Amino acid sequence: MRGTAVAAALGVVAVLGVQGIAGGSEAETEAQDQAANGPSAYSARAKETGPVKSEVHRLALTSKGRGEAALSRRTTEPFGMLGVSWTDADAEVKGTIEARTRDAETGEWSDWIALEPYLPGLDGERAAERGSTEPVWVGRSDGAEVRVSDGAASGTLPAGLRLDMVDPIADGGADQGGDEFNAEPAAFAAPAVDPGPPSTVPQPPVVTRAQWGADESLNNEGPIYLPDGKIKAVFVHHTTDADYDCAESAAIVRAIHVYHVKTNGWRDLGYNFLVDKCGTIFEGRQGGIDQPVQGAHTYGFNAESTSVSVIGDYTDVAASNAALTATARMAAYKLGQYGGDPAGTTTLVAGATQTNYHGQKFTAGQSYTFNQISGHRDGFNTQCPGMKLYPQLPTIRTLAAGPVQNLQVTSVGGGAVPVDNEYESPGPVTLSWSTSTPSSLITRFELLVDGAPVTTTSGSARSASTTLPAGTHTVAVKAVHQSGKATVTPAATVKVPFPKKLVPVTPERLMDTRIGLGVPQAKIGPGGVVTLQVAGKGDIPATGVGAVVLNVTATRVTGTSYISVYPDGTTRTAASNLNVVEGQTVPNLVVVPVVNGKVDFYNNANSIDLIADVTGYYTTGTDGSTHVNIGPERVMDTRIGLGVPQEKLGPADVVTLQVAGKNGVPATGVTAVVLNVTATRVTGTSYISVYPDGTTRTAASNLNVVKGQTVPNLVIVPVVNGKVNFYNNANSVDLVADITGYYTSGSEGALHYNVGPKRLMDTRIGLGVPQEKVGAADVVTLRVAGVGGVPADASAVVLNVTATRVTGTSYISVYPDGTARTAASNLNVVEGQTVPNLVIVPVVNGKVSFYNNANSVDLIADITGYFVK
Repeated sequence: MRGTAVAAALGVVAVLGVQGIAGGSEAETEAQDQAANGPSAYSARAKETGPVKSEVHRLALTSKGRGEAALSRRTTEPFGMLGVSWTDADAEVKGTIEARTRDAETGEWSDWIALEPYLPGLDGERAAERGSTEPVWVGRSDGAEVRVSDGAASGTLPAGLRLDMVDPIADGGADQGGDEFNAEPAAFAAPAVDPGPPSTVPQPPVVTRAQWGADESLNNEGPIYLPDGKIKAVFVHHTTDADYDCAESAAIVRAIHVYHVKTNGWRDLGYNFLVDKCGTIFEGRQGGIDQPVQGAHTYGFNAESTSVSVIGDYTDVAASNAALTATARMAAYKLGQYGGDPAGTTTLVAGATQTNYHGQKFTAGQSYTFNQISGHRDGFNTQCPGMKLYPQLPTIRTLAAGPVQNLQVTSVGGGAVPVDNEYESPGPVTLSWSTSTPSSLITRFELLVDGAPVTTTSGSARSASTTLPAGTHTVAVKAVHQSGKATVTPAATVKVPFPKKLVPVTPERLMDTRIGLGVPQAKIGPGGVVTLQVAGKGDIPATGVGAVVLNVTATRVTGTSYISVYPDGTTRTAASNLNVVEGQTVPNLVVVPVVNGKVDFYNNANSIDLIADVTGYYTTGTDGSTHVNIGPERVMDTRIGLGVPQEKLGPADVVTLQVAGKNGVPATGVTAVVLNVTATRVTGTSYISVYPDGTTRTAASNLNVVKGQTVPNLVIVPVVNGKVNFYNNANSVDLVADITGYYTSGSEGALHYNVGPKRLMDTRIGLGVPQEKVGAADVVTLRVAGVGGVPADASAVVLNVTATRVTGTSYISVYPDGTARTAASNLNVVEGQTVPNLVIVPVVNGKVSFYNNANSVDLIADITGYFVK
């Protein structure tokens, strides 16, 4: 409480709300300051909990006559806080009281510090009360000098003048006539009481008395509670003059506690709560964080209020944002227990006749209107909480009451691009936003699409993504303050092109990090991303491409990792496409939306090379084919001569499979087929390419195998002459092919829509299905219609299915719910493997089913698209 000359001119002594941070360094610079200066003596034990030993050293002042007294400059026992006291609490020092101290580390003496007297009776009538000044935090010191002068020169000073020095982490030493306070277990801890009323806002984190080291043996009376048991206002204060680092805050609180009890003679620390400049909240007066404890903080108005005191002096500098936020959170919590409004007003009954700092007169017993968050000076004649902190009270009220302030969308991206005053996107969209309200005061954000929430994030998030269906939509962000008040940004309009048809292309290699094809020639390291331009490459047009079909292969893997393929310019989700371990070569088909004409490839850990072969693209143009579900049904098996001769494929062998006019596939109009191709009984390292009959095979491949493996992969392959070809590069292998659908140039098929990638199922955590492994011959059924952006009338879904935590050899079949499962399979696994594969599966009853043949396995499913007829 600075500026007592003003208070004295008005005839009232300033009270509790003392001096503070020299220089007023913000919490944002605190860590830098501490790193530069190193820990102080009082920060070394900052993390201790439980009672901490403290000492008060007392040195009598010597009268010099003519209304003056002094303590000559001398060496003392170590201390961190000081004040001057005298015997009669009602006696006054009308002149000046000043002290200076010697820094225990540097040996330098401080400037003279003015000490301001407390008003008597702040904690009620106390037999042991002494007159005193405010306590002042000076940091670790070992020398002191004091001078007192009666301004009236009457030759009269109070009797018993002495310097009280508090060492909040004393480690023994000469007594100097002082009291030593041993940190014994709490002898007079607050009695158990029923929980206080619930609040409308969460209780913020609070450092309890036990955690900051309160010596409860000093508190032998126990707390008292507000007469009516209701907190109607919160008074904001400041505390002791201090250039402190936040690691010292607990020591400062302990020192105030000891001074208030042992020097002032109060029952306990005066403030209910204290906040340091880094935003840490400390429990003050004993009695319960959730209880209406009566403190000694605002003379005349303690019976209906509580207090938060910001550690520091805010006469010349403003409080940090962290301190304002913490004060707001504490005030909102306490008022919220009693239906208070931090932005509102209340009526308090004056307990004393006096005049406040603003010149308003109060008469005991009469009622007066106060802001529910007020400054000390509003109730008493003091500058407290400081000339710079008092103007910040409206900010504290706004922070506490809500709503979220200055909420605005800063960008619309993730695939959305500006067109005139709107945006266009192939589906994915990411909104980023900003707000001036701290995250700790925000309950959540919601991403709104057409006014309805589709994604909810924490209060600390500043972006969110979703995938929009075809059409025109509004997108906005809603912020919910801890008070429950909501703020919504203006909406942006995003248009999504309508559904797409597949244009099959002859398989062609677009990317190979081993040789620098399409991307730089370098392995992708941990957390690395490479971006591939696909629009305008090969047979893919420069415009009108909504998604591409890529066979992605990971090779030369140095350790366990996973790969995610996602639209360029969007936020990567938890979905993955390939899972690899050291030395593996793993392929998987990917259908990925195209944004900015590009797609991105992310590697999670270690390093890998990636290869991408294109087999088709989806377009919104008039060209292209629609999808027809059939199967799943086995159409080829070289082991038994199904569809092709009964023999293995040797090195450089090709077999040709007739698909048109067979197994439900029409004889004409078929542009491509969807096959799950499995290589088995492999005699050595090789690769398999599936390509249109009658065309020249390119470098593109679909499966990579080593001896003894059984490897599946989904293939979308163009049909020429009604046939497709299968090529084996080396050694020998058996091949199995299961058909799940075909694409037609006719009108009978379904159109493709992008969605995700988004995780729909994970048996490890119970997402979409029960949280348990899928055992031998077990089936789990996943609802997909109406989930994750999939409409109720979807005819098929595109899922990346991953088997993991496998206990033994098995295979997985994904098939339409309510249908008889066939011999077709989608994944083949052995113990310890993690294996992914893309699946295009028809939807029946709004669901799809997953069958595990043997042992047990966890299954994960990420959706990347769906079909609607």
